[in-house]
Amino acid sequence: MKRKKILVTGGAGFIGGNFVQYMVKKYPHYYIYNLDLLTYAGDLTKHRAIEKNDNYCFIKADIADREFIMSFFEKEKFDYVIHFAAESHVDRSITNPSIFVTTNVLGTQVLLDASKEIGITKFIHVSTDEVYGELDFNPKTFFTEETPIQPNSPYSASKASSDLLVRAYHETFGLPINITRCSNNYGPFHFPEKLIPLTISRVLNDQKIPVYGDGKNVRDWLHVADHCSAIDLVLHDGVNGEVYNVGGHNERTNLEVVKTIISILGKSDTLIEFVTDRLGHDKRYAIDPTKLQKLGWNPTYTFETGITQTIKWYLENQAWWEQIISGEYKTYIESQYSFEL
Repeated sequence: MKRKKILVTGGAGFIGGNFVQYMVKKYPHYYIYNLDLLTYAGDLTKHRAIEKNDNYCFIKADIADREFIMSFFEKEKFDYVIHFAAESHVDRSITNPSIFVTTNVLGTQVLLDASKEIGITKFIHVSTDEVYGELDFNPKTFFTEETPIQPNSPYSASKASSDLLVRAYHETFGLPINITRCSNNYGPFHFPEKLIPLTISRVLNDQKIPVYGDGKNVRDWLHVADHCSAIDLVLHDGVNGEVYNVGGHNERTNLEVVKTIISILGKSDTLIEFVTDRLGHDKRYAIDPTKLQKLGWNPTYTFETGITQTIKWYLENQAWWEQIISGEYKTYIESQYSFEL
């Protein structure tokens, strides 16, 4: 029987990296290709346990490199494409929006063109709940798949644009696709620029923790392992052309998240330092995952179990994140929050 080939773009990043490991271990009869440009957020050390597996290989490449991507697809004839590769850090999109347009929009178009040319079985585009804009603080309101797209940051606008391109290739060319839109992920190998790993690393070093504005912005938190299982389900059972929201009903304010981590690590709230709010900072995100649940998915982590497991992982893997929080990262954090690490 022919071994199915799955291309995972952005497989050296946080969510894509966890998904690569999930798929390599769960489906030894699939061949998993990990394509990543290895920008500042890309890291291959997370794959040391699988790098010698006979069903895994890594390719360093830019998804916006049309000539390479077209020839690569023609050579390998992939069955599935799972597209994670994206610039995803909102603060960086405010500083330099053009990079986000190049990677997230033009890069996605190149992948769609290549997928169309070889006639893939399915293209899964991994997106974000941020394309919907923001919700008010009414706990009874949620994003559904029918919520209009109203992005508020250059990052979310670039993801919304790529979502619409994916939909258009399905409607115009008949490309078999699914779009997934997830809430905020957390878990192992989360790049320490994001709220949860930033807080963990700084608490462990007894350093001030920057919190935007008054800390009351609300996010729905999804453990990355639950996200991986959701994409796996959509890959195999998702209805062609459909969008699926992935969220866990784990809403917390940013301040609650920070205080929870401080408490678990036995430190003081005096480490918290409120800083100037992010431009265009969305008040609240919250997902209704009913459609995906009807397909057969349910999260296995509560926020309480997930954050405890995540903190434990960061305690046991300090060498991984300590080698990241230096150099360019250190310079960026200092400029972003206007105080030293």
